[in-house]
Amino acid sequence: MAMELKTGSEIDGFTIGECMHVGGMGFIYRVSGPATGFPMMMKVPRLGRAEPTEGVVGFEAEAMVLPTLRGAHVPRFVAAGDLSRTPYLVTEWIEGCTFEPLVQRAPLPPDEVARVGAALADAVECLHQQDVIHLDIKPGNAILRPDGRVVLIDFGLSHHTRLPDLLAEEMRRAIGTAQYISPEQVLGVRSDPRSDIFSLGVVLYELATGELPFGSPRSITAMRDRLWLDPRPPRASIKDFPPWLQEVILRCLAVRPEQRYPTAAQLAFDLRNPQGVQITARAEKTRRVGFISHVRRWLWASGREAQTAVAPAQQSASAPIVLAAVDTAHLDDDLQQALQGAVLRVIGHAPEARLSCVAVLTGTPVQDGDRPQDTASGMHLDHLVRLRHWAKPMNLSPERLSVHVLEGSDAAKVLIAYARQNHVSLIVIGAANYSEPRLGLGRSITTAVAEDAPCSVYVVRASRPVLAPQD
Repeated sequence: MAMELKTGSEIDGFTIGECMHVGGMGFIYRVSGPATGFPMMMKVPRLGRAEPTEGVVGFEAEAMVLPTLRGAHVPRFVAAGDLSRTPYLVTEWIEGCTFEPLVQRAPLPPDEVARVGAALADAVECLHQQDVIHLDIKPGNAILRPDGRVVLIDFGLSHHTRLPDLLAEEMRRAIGTAQYISPEQVLGVRSDPRSDIFSLGVVLYELATGELPFGSPRSITAMRDRLWLDPRPPRASIKDFPPWLQEVILRCLAVRPEQRYPTAAQLAFDLRNPQGVQITARAEKTRRVGFISHVRRWLWASGREAQTAVAPAQQSASAPIVLAAVDTAHLDDDLQQALQGAVLRVIGHAPEARLSCVAVLTGTPVQDGDRPQDTASGMHLDHLVRLRHWAKPMNLSPERLSVHVLEGSDAAKVLIAYARQNHVSLIVIGAANYSEPRLGLGRSITTAVAEDAPCSVYVVRASRPVLAPQD
């Protein structure tokens, strides 16, 4: 199990140095080791007694997204640890300071806000060009290099449009930092790049005024206020605030994504070319909208329900996503071995297929036990390791394989929702047996998946598989 590491200890050839940060989700250390030509750091998630599973899920997401990223605006990926021993991520250590000291000096001069804001927008655009939405843009996750460029860190909440979004399925609630989260994230939508534009607007507002546009909410109900609440215009507190900068900031903070900047590149352009900013009535506002407008917005927002975002379909028939529903509690029985053989045959006929191995935990400890494996995070990690062991004979590259441990009281519904969310083309699942718990109307988990799935379902028996295509 992962825990706080001792300075001077060694893991997989990396020597642990000073602990640079202790956060709610894990530890960050300076490390030395194999020659890379740049300084390195190691991130180790919090696991064990009283630790939430969010840390494991965020670690999984970052381990999946970070190796796909390139460019000067992201840290270089070095290595990932074995989940069965010590989970860790080693990346480039970025020299520079986060935006937090800038926030402490706020309000900053408008030209400085524009300069660092444009650099931050450049970094966000770099991610979006690589099909990644950060979804946690905030001062602590942006490092300003000495040369003026910005590097984004901490991809534990990120969404990759071409990879399964396990956070959307596993968390099923608003995910983000309360002060900076976008309205659509409050509703559970994670697939819109303009969410990063909103969060970037919050950072700009904070740098320019020294205040947060929506305060520091402590509940989902309070976060929902940004679905209708008009932020106080900067000119309400700073009389000589430049109209062009207020125009830019308030456009970023529009409730509806279509009213914001369509791209971070366009935002960066306006911040670097204030003379060309198209001025509207919002540039001169000194107060929030009137009572009637707020009531109308509130009525509109009150009908908006949380939802799970559906990512754009980008998979062709030649590159399907195959979901293998694995029973990690009985990996050695004949059925799971037959399932393994069936999956091998399926992916053998589709060289570009992506395999997503999924296990569903229908019960995790309400209270942590004394042993690591009896904790919620420990159980989650244990089943991840079992999935990787089960998938090892597939001999797939990391780009074609992912493993996910989902949680929910209804395993069939969890699998179906995951398949729909990630545009799965085929579900491969073992046939029901006499000991499998029954759902409503006496249906087994396998039957429920076969009848309700949004794709084809390949039901595997210990002796022979049966294909059950779905409309």
